[in-house]
Amino acid sequence: MTETAAIIVAYQSAAVLGPAVASCLDAGIEVIVIDNESSGDTATVVRQYANRGRLTLVENSENLGFAGAVNQGVRLTTQPFLLLLNPDAALRDGRQTVPLLEAACREPRVAAAAGKLVDANGIFQQGFAVRRLPTPAALALESLGINYLWPTNPVNRRYRCHDLDPEQPADVEQPAAAFLMFRRDAWEVIQGFDERFYPIWFEDVDFCKRLLDAGFRIRWVPGASASHIGGHSANLLPSESRVRYWYGSLLGYGRMHFSRGAHATLSLAVAFGGLLRLFTGIVRHCSLAPVGIYAKVIRLAGHSLLFGSVGGKRISSGKSKSNRAQIHVL
Repeated sequence: MTETAAIIVAYQSAAVLGPAVASCLDAGIEVIVIDNESSGDTATVVRQYANRGRLTLVENSENLGFAGAVNQGVRLTTQPFLLLLNPDAALRDGRQTVPLLEAACREPRVAAAAGKLVDANGIFQQGFAVRRLPTPAALALESLGINYLWPTNPVNRRYRCHDLDPEQPADVEQPAAAFLMFRRDAWEVIQGFDERFYPIWFEDVDFCKRLLDAGFRIRWVPGASASHIGGHSANLLPSESRVRYWYGSLLGYGRMHFSRGAHATLSLAVAFGGLLRLFTGIVRHCSLAPVGIYAKVIRLAGHSLLFGSVGGKRISSGKSKSNRAQIHVL
């Protein structure tokens, strides 16, 4: 696996990171861990695996976001194939990454390949591991809470690929970046991950969308698999930040990839959905806390509707002048 480097973006990930690092090193894969301004013991955990293989630890003094950290990691290696692995994921068998590499190496115009994500009991994480690219309708139903209330509706079933046989290889649209191999040359063609999706969410959706728009293919490779806890870093964020980041990135994706009319409709759906959550949250929790959370979502949607953007989006280059990255080859 000398042609592959695994990039693991960590944020407060000390409790879960060890198996991800170990599984890649045991498979002979170069590992680059990007510690995105963690305040815990993430770096200490990584150093425990020194001298077990090609291992680089990057300690950022500021959080570059997921997209910025991935681009930073790609630039730190010369390997032609990059494996994105979440810190709360681990290869079940290092040899199972070989089918990913073979798909990306040998099949015409394949820019990326993904395998199955399974939980601790080995159950396939359907609806998360692979999806179709979101349509305006899919994101509107998500924003309005309809997918939660009626998860089997036809739009949601198509979006979450409930018709996909996970045991059969196939061309797919949007596998999760929790376990995704991609080619460096394809990453260069589309100029990497878009760092305007800050700090998280929809950067992997946008990456897949732009690969497909450039004429590349993305393969589903069921012969490869990784165990995955899910939601580790996101669950560490305060509720207000988590909601704001998700809706901000959702609206940003709509602005970039949907027509003006579809984006306006999506903005209205986000605003109305935020209003519904505001009132139901007050009733459910007997608290005014949801007002502070969802009033900001409604403002985001209003700004998006009126000005075509969500406002306040940071663009990080991965080489921020204020970021002091300490790079340790272990």
